[in-house]
Amino acid sequence: MSQKSNTKIIVEAALMVAVASVLSIYPKFKFLPYGGSITVCSMLPIVLLSYRRGVKWGLLGGFAFALIQTITGFTSSGMGFVPFIVELLFDYLVAFTVLGLGGIFKGKFNSPKKELVLGSLFGLLLRFVSHFISGYVVWGEYADWFFGEAGAFGQAVMNAVSGPALSALYSFIYNATYMVPEMIITAIVAALIAPYADYNL
Repeated sequence: MSQKSNTKIIVEAALMVAVASVLSIYPKFKFLPYGGSITVCSMLPIVLLSYRRGVKWGLLGGFAFALIQTITGFTSSGMGFVPFIVELLFDYLVAFTVLGLGGIFKGKFNSPKKELVLGSLFGLLLRFVSHFISGYVVWGEYADWFFGEAGAFGQAVMNAVSGPALSALYSFIYNATYMVPEMIITAIVAALIAPYADYNL
């Protein structure tokens, strides 16, 4: 690859990370007390970078995006060293870096729409799994409070499930409340822009 081409890709990657960072700030719909919000496709630029330039560049862009998210959003839970590391990794560094795997389906289906939509869903699903791990390990102790606030339904859940299973269910539901809408929004927009995904910038 020529130096000119390499420079062009670096500029494009920086642009995608910048757009993703802006979209992650505004507009944002935050309604959960302990983190998690719905944005307007803030993760799609990283997936698009991966689709256009390959997974290597996608992961580099995702890591840069993760660093920005960490700097602007990370606050320690104050629960000790291990929870600190788990939260840092799985709520931030891993969670946003894996978006760079969104280009993994390029060329697999001979359909840019299907490839970009599947890539978006795959990248965001990996982010969901990452948050689930953090929610289970670090925030699982809030399960009683969470289901306690859910009235009769929450009480029925606590009567049927307890201990680690309750923490896992709490993490799954809590993270799904914002990640599922985010996945749907991102997939729809990915389908709309897919025909132009390989446009030469």
